Amino acid sequence: MKKIVRSLLLVAFLGTFNACSDDEPPLPDNLAAFEATEKGFEGEETEIKIALTRAVDAATPVSVTLTPTQLTYDTEFTTTPAAANNTITLSVPAGQSSVSFKVSKKSGVLLDGDESIAFKIASVGTPVLVGTNSALKLSFKAIISDGTSIQLNGIAGSEPGSSAANSVFLDLSANAQTPVLRSSWDLGFYNGADFRVTINGTNGASALVINKSDINAVSDKDFKTDSLAIGQGAGKLALVDDATGDLTKTVIAAVSATDADNKVYILNRKGGSMDVLPVADLYKIRILRKGTGYTLQYAKVNETTFKTLDITKDAAYNFEFVSLEKGATVEVEPAKDRWDLKWGYSMYFTNFGAGLIPYGFSDLVFTNSLAGVEAAEVLTTAATYDAFAESNLTGITFSKAADAIGSKWRVTSGGTVGVKTDRFYLIKDPAGNIYKLRFVSFHANDGGERGKPKLEYKLVKKGA
Repeated sequence: MKKIVRSLLLVAFLGTFNACSDDEPPLPDNLAAFEATEKGFEGEETEIKIALTRAVDAATPVSVTLTPTQLTYDTEFTTTPAAANNTITLSVPAGQSSVSFKVSKKSGVLLDGDESIAFKIASVGTPVLVGTNSALKLSFKAIISDGTSIQLNGIAGSEPGSSAANSVFLDLSANAQTPVLRSSWDLGFYNGADFRVTINGTNGASALVINKSDINAVSDKDFKTDSLAIGQGAGKLALVDDATGDLTKTVIAAVSATDADNKVYILNRKGGSMDVLPVADLYKIRILRKGTGYTLQYAKVNETTFKTLDITKDAAYNFEFVSLEKGATVEVEPAKDRWDLKWGYSMYFTNFGAGLIPYGFSDLVFTNSLAGVEAAEVLTTAATYDAFAESNLTGITFSKAADAIGSKWRVTSGGTVGVKTDRFYLIKDPAGNIYKLRFVSFHANDGGERGKPKLEYKLVKKGA
């Protein structure tokens, strides 16, 4: 009798368990789609990304066909990976939610701007399905996007701090994002009329001046290592560049035409959390003018000879960037007319009760203020994102400050983490195009993923 009772109870339990399992809603379809349906391409190389709704459990193949117009594959352009029979074969790695390929112009090729390539997601491995944005037109000229939804890629493999290892530059009118390792550079040399040099705030860099003009005469005896510490309550704003983008307030003084006036600086190229690199990894630098450009003198702190690097200004870019470890210029920002916003980690400032001090923030958004990009915040109590139109622009005041958006779009403290849904932003680019933009997610708490913020934008007014 006891056996019968136990059997009946087991059957009842299993029936209840299966009923509960059946009640669980199935996951929505996992869809693969391009980030936008059109993209402009004016440089030498561009990356095209296919995003999935969520990460896959196993490597998943994706096949993309391409149809060139007024172009011939491997004559005017090529792709990475290479195409075979006008088809690019890709694979989304297990545990990932995106895959990308690159399109490159062949060296020495001159184009008229009427050329384009039509890409189409032809197939994708089970159980992933092809999503709505299955086709993309890549135009070899500037476009003015009507807007799209896009997920920025701040993650860079196994890099330390991988959820914000990249700084991501976004060009709204071209539907183009450019992720760049924030640790890939140390100094930025201004290409404008002034002679200004920035340090890498996205890598937590700090610097201090030594009252000497002979770089060989400077050693670790001239400063205290811990005086370079910033962040988490340490340091002063004088150790970092101005967070609002004011180039008259850089750590490194304006480079003088009189060589003797240009002092030596000690650079901690990576920090931000009260940490300073070992003395052996600290650099001493001195910068001089050379014609319309610069000459950089640099060495490790206790080295008695220095190296030099000449930097030539290029008016197409805000800055020329230098990596001290490579001893060379490196590519970081896109051309100044090809990006509007930069997302990522950077030194900023906060107040712990004794005045403003440097502090490192993730998910900061800066505008390309040096190129004339402006921004304005709109609260939904004044107008909703969906309803906002050109007629609502009356009375809007745009800010020229680089941190006009900054960290104001999200909450990361007080027990709540997520996008602020009570506001959105207006972005005006140098061509006069005005976009409305709102952030959708950036953290697990709001349905997103840290390091991959989602946002959407729409053209409100086209420039003249």
